[in-house]
Amino acid sequence: MPSFRWDRRALIVIIFGIVTAVLWILCIWQLVLRFKPETSSPLPCENKGHYENGLCLCTEEWTGPRCEITNFCADSTYKVNEEIFTFTRIVVDRYGYSAEKCENFTANAGTPKASRKCSKREGKPEPDDVKFVNCSMTLNTLISQLHSHGDLETIASNTQILTSVPEKLTTENISRAANIAEQILKNDSKASNAIEAAVATVSQLLDARVSEFSSANETFTNITAGLTKTLENFSLNGFAVQPNIAVQNISLNPDSTTAFFSAQTVSGSLQSENINVAENDSNNANNIEVQILINVTKNSSSGNRRIGFVLYQNDKFFQSKNYKTHFNHTKVISGNVANATVNDVKIVFKPKYNASEILLHDYACVFWDYGANDWNTTGCTKEGNKQELSCRCNHTTNFAVLMSFKINYKYAKPLEIVSNIGSGFSIAGLVITILFQILTRKTRKFSVTWVLVSLCTSMLIFNIIFIFGIGNPNAKNSGDVSPENTAPASDRADVPENALCTAVAVLLHYFLLATFTWTALNSAHLYLLLLKTLMPIPEHFTLIMSIIGWGVPAVVVAITLGATYRKGKPLNYRQEEFCWLAVLDDEGKVSTKKPMIWAFLLVVAVILLFNIIIFVKITVLVMWKENTNLTSNKKKSFTTKILGTLSVAVVLGITWVLGYMMLINQEATNVVFSILFCIFNATQGLQICILYTFKSPIFKKKVTEMLSFVSLSDIPVYLHSKTYYLSKFRLKKPNTFETFKPSETFSEETSFSSNDQTPTKN
Repeated sequence: MPSFRWDRRALIVIIFGIVTAVLWILCIWQLVLRFKPETSSPLPCENKGHYENGLCLCTEEWTGPRCEITNFCADSTYKVNEEIFTFTRIVVDRYGYSAEKCENFTANAGTPKASRKCSKREGKPEPDDVKFVNCSMTLNTLISQLHSHGDLETIASNTQILTSVPEKLTTENISRAANIAEQILKNDSKASNAIEAAVATVSQLLDARVSEFSSANETFTNITAGLTKTLENFSLNGFAVQPNIAVQNISLNPDSTTAFFSAQTVSGSLQSENINVAENDSNNANNIEVQILINVTKNSSSGNRRIGFVLYQNDKFFQSKNYKTHFNHTKVISGNVANATVNDVKIVFKPKYNASEILLHDYACVFWDYGANDWNTTGCTKEGNKQELSCRCNHTTNFAVLMSFKINYKYAKPLEIVSNIGSGFSIAGLVITILFQILTRKTRKFSVTWVLVSLCTSMLIFNIIFIFGIGNPNAKNSGDVSPENTAPASDRADVPENALCTAVAVLLHYFLLATFTWTALNSAHLYLLLLKTLMPIPEHFTLIMSIIGWGVPAVVVAITLGATYRKGKPLNYRQEEFCWLAVLDDEGKVSTKKPMIWAFLLVVAVILLFNIIIFVKITVLVMWKENTNLTSNKKKSFTTKILGTLSVAVVLGITWVLGYMMLINQEATNVVFSILFCIFNATQGLQICILYTFKSPIFKKKVTEMLSFVSLSDIPVYLHSKTYYLSKFRLKKPNTFETFKPSETFSEETSFSSNDQTPTKN
């Protein structure tokens, strides 16, 4: 009968060969899917342009068929009265602000001192003249100057600069600036520079915190309503495009009965090159984000028929008493018709996300009633689905229609499958590891067993809860669109309390923090055992570790719940899409006030930094350093060093660093790190089982004994083991030694005396 040999090297090659192959296959598959359109494109896009439907979709800083033409003014400086003002790159038709700010002792501390616009002259981007602001100037002063017929261009420029920092905008400042912008847009002087600055001010006001609008009084609401009405009237004759607002119009030919408006955002902003107004629906508009088609008939008026359009990037100027929105993925599209009667208006909004990424709440085709300053559904029907939001209205006057959606942050399907499979294997591996560590606890120090068992236990419970509890069943139902056109009280109203989902989020938060805490304790333990051999282990060390390992995470979770959770507002603590910590604010932006940042990412970052430092020290000073004070029949092999390094890296959770790499704001890079993070961390429990259980000599011996009972006793299985004695004298009684194996993947076993830990050469 042929002999069987337990070949560790072959096992290593097979395991890591499979892991490497799977990793590369997934990476190549994802990258091919991502970049195939670009590589097959007859027009290779430059400067990070994206090829889609036969066209290069450029970033806002580039234009042209292949995104090869600059659409920005380069960095510039401007010197006046011995003071130099510095400006960074400015996109065409946008305003840039100086790096120099108003001094702290002025009324506008932290506000830029100057601005300049980038315009195209003879097809080339060139910066305009610099506009300055008096750092002691206030919006109240500008209102007084406006009433006393001051220079409109100066007033508009100063208002624009004073509202350039969204974080500094308060309800009062928004109200005053909106009042100034409205008066400038109403003015008959038609000062083009003043109008451009006023529209830029309006765009900047739409970047202010949503809380400043929601807490406004009736006077504020009347001012913003007056501004939106003025913008509609201005749209009949004016043109302007800024990041958060687009104003366009069209004059219809005598025989025309339709008008078509379309807009596409680039990097979340509006650009004049991507705004189109025509008399007919364009054949190339199928995938355009925002579309409006209006059918009109001429009325008894003798003037030219004109139609104006205003597109808002959010609904902050349309504060309703009955309907509240909470997401930044909101559009308001308004129109105004002169000398014509509207027969029908169809508005289509196609979000730039895959259908699987969209989560539609029960929305309504609501139009703004300027008389009541609120949304109404009369005269509108909705025709939306999960690919587009569509409304059809039959209003004969001006209109404003609200559409909103939110992104479903559910994992990409391939990563979800890999995550679930990896977690399943990890659960099995962790159970085996825990049982093995408990059953063989007498072969090593108790503290070593306790640390690893505690780490595996917290990781095991987290994986079980993750697989069976992270999905929120209520979120699955929120994507259903009701056919009835009724305005809900809020696009986030009636969020179920769902105490079970909140409890799952709490448990996931606790056990994942506990897992990381135990990795840090494991780092400290290894540091004491391997690098501080002369220092005795502190008394009651295991008890102290237990209090820290299970108690500190509980304190963090309790503080987090107390600071964020409120009855009726569970989304302050957790997310709606799945039962995990909240990270986005009401505007859909990452917020430092949400618990994901300060109660998890920050805590884990500190732990990982500590673990990385200990890992480097152990790797350099223990794993890869040839110690002449130790006796061995032969030097450690390269494979042994590699496995020992991997063992420590896995048990210290070093691979979780990949999670922070996923924060890199670059799509292809983010995909690669997402795959790596999913594979390495979903299978962390399996890796621990392989490296700390399956590779253990004791486990191999037990397996050999089991095989001997199935008529395989004649098969020799070669097990190699060498022992280093770090105590000064080898004691004769067997029970006076306890063996510690920092990684049982070593072919060598390191031993520590329970009575004397002074290392000497045997």
